[in-house]
Amino acid sequence: MAGRRRLSPLPRRVAAALVAAVLLVHGAVLLWVQRLQVQATLLQPLAEPMVTRVLQPTEPAAPAPPAVAAPPPTRPTARLARAATPRPAEPAPAPTQAPAPAEAPQQAASAPVAPPAPEPPVAQAPTPEPAASAPSAPAAPASAPAAVADGWPTDTRLRYRLEGRFRGEVTGSARVLWQREGGNYQVRVEIHLPLLALVSMTSQGEVGAVLQPRVYEEVTDAVRTRRRGLRLGERALVFEGGGTAPRPDGVQDTASQFVELAHRFATGREALAVGRPVQLWMARPNQLALWTYDVVGRGPLATGLGTVEAFHLVPRPIANPRGTITAQMWFAPSLQYLPVRIKVTMGEDAELDLVVESIEQK
Repeated sequence: MAGRRRLSPLPRRVAAALVAAVLLVHGAVLLWVQRLQVQATLLQPLAEPMVTRVLQPTEPAAPAPPAVAAPPPTRPTARLARAATPRPAEPAPAPTQAPAPAEAPQQAASAPVAPPAPEPPVAQAPTPEPAASAPSAPAAPASAPAAVADGWPTDTRLRYRLEGRFRGEVTGSARVLWQREGGNYQVRVEIHLPLLALVSMTSQGEVGAVLQPRVYEEVTDAVRTRRRGLRLGERALVFEGGGTAPRPDGVQDTASQFVELAHRFATGREALAVGRPVQLWMARPNQLALWTYDVVGRGPLATGLGTVEAFHLVPRPIANPRGTITAQMWFAPSLQYLPVRIKVTMGEDAELDLVVESIEQK
């Protein structure tokens, strides 16, 4: 007993203080690392807009150009009227020369008088030409690019019901948020699953005749946050690992493609018809590829907004894929050609089916 030394309460308190200090330092380091991760992102998140109205299905206005077809029929009728007016003048001289039988040779001589009669129509022919306003026709196409550039939708939020399989049967929710501030835009796709807190894909860039993505980022929040990004410069793409590739015209990313395609269909720049392929370059954090979607059908689709007609687009397999994520899409003309259904397939392990429940706009 004499050889043993009992620990005084002071060292125990010191040990507890040391443990608390280590935990505090460890927590501070984790917060510091997390802040570095946040600072590493190139995104500039926008404040979520206030949406004020719920979008309802409406039949899209069918373009009808009868006014252009009306002028052509009026021109030939005017010419016929002018050509008919000189003809009744020809029989008028005939009765004046008929009572003289001996003047038959003079009638033959009067035959050449008939040719000058059609000359007045020839003189009148140039008059309809200035009436046709040729310079006014190109004025309509000249305003078309401005209409396309300003034809983007207002701030829009689409909410989806999610069902499918991911390590078993799952249900959840998803949403697509489109925002525009002046000449800049943001598209954010969020998928909420029970096993994964959040999967988000965000695209930011500039608005013009087409979307011009500048930054794209994917974030997976589970046990550990994983972030992957992509820069889209004026002439080159910079991938996650530092590799580069020339930037193709009209290139999109995984998030911006939904809004870009909807805008193409709504403005008529891309014909949406069964049997027609739709192509676009799409960049991801580790790959650039030319995607082709086949419009395989059109039919009724049950949604949270009722049954709507929608076009079904299916992607073709791409060469040398880096990853096995593909998305089928359904676009509804009665809902501003927005994607009302998205079916995401991730190899053989997961398949998520998103069907729209509501669409809200600013």
